[in-house]
Amino acid sequence: MENSHIEVWQQCLNKIKQEVKDQAFKTWFLPIQPKKLEGNTLTLQVPNFFFYEWLESHYIDQLKAAIRSQLGEEGQLQYVLQQKKAPQKPQVAVQREKPLRNPLQQKERRINRHYGQAPIRDKNEKIHNPFVIPGIKKKEIESQLNASYTFDRFIEGDCNRLARSAGMAVAKKPGQTAFNPLMIFGNVGLGKTHLAHAIGNEVKKNMKDKVVLYVSSEHFTNQFIESLTKNAISDFVNYYQLVDLLIVDDIQFLAKKQKTQDIFFHIFNHLHQRGKQLILTSDRPPKEMADIEERLISRFKWGLSADLQVPSLETRMAIIQQKMHNDGIELPHNVMEYISYTVRSNVRELEGILISLIAQSALNQRDIDMSLAREVISKFVDDVSQEISIEFIQKIVADYYDIPVEKLREKTRKKLIVTARKLSMYLAKQLSNKSLTFIGAAFGGRDHSTVIHACKSVEAMLQNDQSFKSIVADLKQKIKQNTQP
Repeated sequence: MENSHIEVWQQCLNKIKQEVKDQAFKTWFLPIQPKKLEGNTLTLQVPNFFFYEWLESHYIDQLKAAIRSQLGEEGQLQYVLQQKKAPQKPQVAVQREKPLRNPLQQKERRINRHYGQAPIRDKNEKIHNPFVIPGIKKKEIESQLNASYTFDRFIEGDCNRLARSAGMAVAKKPGQTAFNPLMIFGNVGLGKTHLAHAIGNEVKKNMKDKVVLYVSSEHFTNQFIESLTKNAISDFVNYYQLVDLLIVDDIQFLAKKQKTQDIFFHIFNHLHQRGKQLILTSDRPPKEMADIEERLISRFKWGLSADLQVPSLETRMAIIQQKMHNDGIELPHNVMEYISYTVRSNVRELEGILISLIAQSALNQRDIDMSLAREVISKFVDDVSQEISIEFIQKIVADYYDIPVEKLREKTRKKLIVTARKLSMYLAKQLSNKSLTFIGAAFGGRDHSTVIHACKSVEAMLQNDQSFKSIVADLKQKIKQNTQP
């Protein structure tokens, strides 16, 4: 059929759309054009080499599964690059296609390796008893962990230090610390799932004999329901009793599921009593969980409950720097600063903006600069310029005077630091919407009268010192340039 390559790719898109986020799907898959289908090899055209590398680095598993769902286990994928017309020769209308290596074929060993299957991932698959031949051979269990979620990629800050330290302790001695269970809780996008996976990956790396399993509470519930319909409860329970480290994500979703809570209670007890490690994540602390049995809540409190908070400015900067380093991308310092100061809610939103920024740069052949950053961020943040933060002003002034930001909040009478502190207070009053009391509190808990005195002092210096006046004007311009859309 002449258009079979189009139909095959459309079916692939339908499958991929169910597995990736909507923004990622629009950014990385809709621009792809199917070119031809020869035998079991589908050729796709991508905008440029960067686009191809990003797909290979981040979405190879989804592509592999989609292609082979349509073309069978022998299905292969080939890319071609779209070559733009040279601007000085507009009459040339032919696009050249540069064939690339066959990534799926070269990755054949990784793609074809056997993946142990968690129970009931396939609705038609029966749950098998892992203790068929006790003592002779264990059933291999695929951990379901994301290999990219490691401690090396989890940036530590004041917002997550307790949780990360506890996670490291658990990873070194699973089931042998007081942190059992380890409950990690916090709002959406702060790194709960990342940290939980990091613990599991660390255990797998250093303790090959340990059986590690990650499962979402929703998937656990679906497995349990499936086992009920197949009269295979004992198989289901036996499967989980085999695990040395069990990670259950979003445990709060067990609310109002009485029978699922009952079975999880027994699995929890069995593992805990035998010194196995349990890690739970939730969007709230145990005491705030509604519609979950009190006996489960009490067990959640047996170990340590560690919360993740919104990352500080410094932590957000470190996250951006690491992600760009991992992806091999150079990001201008002022753009990194601008993103850090503007996006404050959670890490997931921060990473989403970075991905969109990279994609827009690649698709439109534009350099990553402040203009592009403002354009991208405006799609994520309702009002980018709604307010200039005090921490941003402090950072700009501290950088100018080459002193650490925290010095502005300390009690010191060193002339340089005092001048920088007064100027920061003055600019905060001029450029932000915060009250004098709020500004004072942001500088080490000082009161509003200190802010008033600082502002008067700066105003006097502006009248008598032209050099200082020029410095203030430059700092004002820099602050406004990096915050206004």
